[in-house]
Amino acid sequence: MIRLIDQPILIEVDGDRPKRIEEFVGRVNSDTSELSIARMRSVSGWSKPGQTHEFNEYIVVLKGMLQVETRAGVREVHPDQAIIVTKGEWVRYSTPGEEGAEYIVVCLPAFTASKVNLDE
Repeated sequence: MIRLIDQPILIEVDGDRPKRIEEFVGRVNSDTSELSIARMRSVSGWSKPGQTHEFNEYIVVLKGMLQVETRAGVREVHPDQAIIVTKGEWVRYSTPGEEGAEYIVVCLPAFTASKVNLDE
């Protein structure tokens, strides 16, 4: 069956700095549990607590720079670059650059907050 997704659904994000999540495919917009596809837009200075999620995450940066910290070190992911974070790996994301970042995230299986496991 073919399904057209007319538009993404905006998902609200708590935090001290704005981050916009537009889910195209996933549990919220298409009732899809196999994977999720979303566009993220975060401002300069945005950061998220460390996490050890229970899904694989594939990220392609479109604009700006996404900083990805793991136990192995810190990586800067720039436009036209991608990074893969496998389930069970500790990671912390931030956008310290002046323009923030815009990036596409694919999660397998689909993202769900109960599978993120944020640091306390």
